[in-house]
Amino acid sequence: MLRLAAILLLTLLPALAHAQGEQQTLVDRATLTVEEMLGQPPDQQRTSTLRQSKAVMICPRIFRAGFFFGGAGGDCVLVARDGAGSWSAPAFYTIGSASFGLQIGIQDAEVIFMVLTERGLNALLDSQFKLGGDASVSFATAGVGVEGATTAALRADILAFAQSRGLYAGITLGGSLFSVKSEWNQAYYGQPYGARQIVIQMTANNPGANPLRAMLARYGSTQKVPMPDAAAPQEPLSQAPPTAEAPSGRAPVRQESLPTPLQPAH
Repeated sequence: MLRLAAILLLTLLPALAHAQGEQQTLVDRATLTVEEMLGQPPDQQRTSTLRQSKAVMICPRIFRAGFFFGGAGGDCVLVARDGAGSWSAPAFYTIGSASFGLQIGIQDAEVIFMVLTERGLNALLDSQFKLGGDASVSFATAGVGVEGATTAALRADILAFAQSRGLYAGITLGGSLFSVKSEWNQAYYGQPYGARQIVIQMTANNPGANPLRAMLARYGSTQKVPMPDAAAPQEPLSQAPPTAEAPSGRAPVRQESLPTPLQPAH
């Protein structure tokens, strides 16, 4: 019996290692996406929006191709922030869409969905959520190569920023379907955690996600830490009390305490 269990364990370990490798690769790519889209060069609009966000959905690569029939898909991670400003571990999702019409081309895009309200976050925590399919959840897009008006962004529950490359003129995100990858969550954390347990209750943890959490804290912190000015002269730790200098051409004035004068006897 023990031998059979050992054989099963040895059989499953390579598959588990491969699955965690895929998930860790996605988390690492999500970290690079945050760095590229928010910090190289620094983007004030995106970092300001991140500071107001309840959560972010990061999709390092959404691949789209079409010739009359079109389709798009990719893997994403959802990370939420608690009241103290700490970011959760990531929950894994897929994004996909299909279209039909006069279209031809190939496109590769990085997208960060910033969730600005509790309503938007609760919608994403469902097992499946379609952008634009829920009339109660507003969605807007902003950024280079993204179709959509930015004027609606101030009232949006979810705001998307994207960087796209390819033959398509822009990337259309409306109609995209998000689905939870439960098997990836279980493989990455070793427990069958749901998305709400991971990003809201924060019961899951994997050290491999710490760089992503640190990157979001770096650009999404609401507190500004003052940085020392390298050009400003540094004062010494201690200084001797200043000594009085005599005016030019005069000898220094000597000061000393005089004894108390004697009072006359009565």
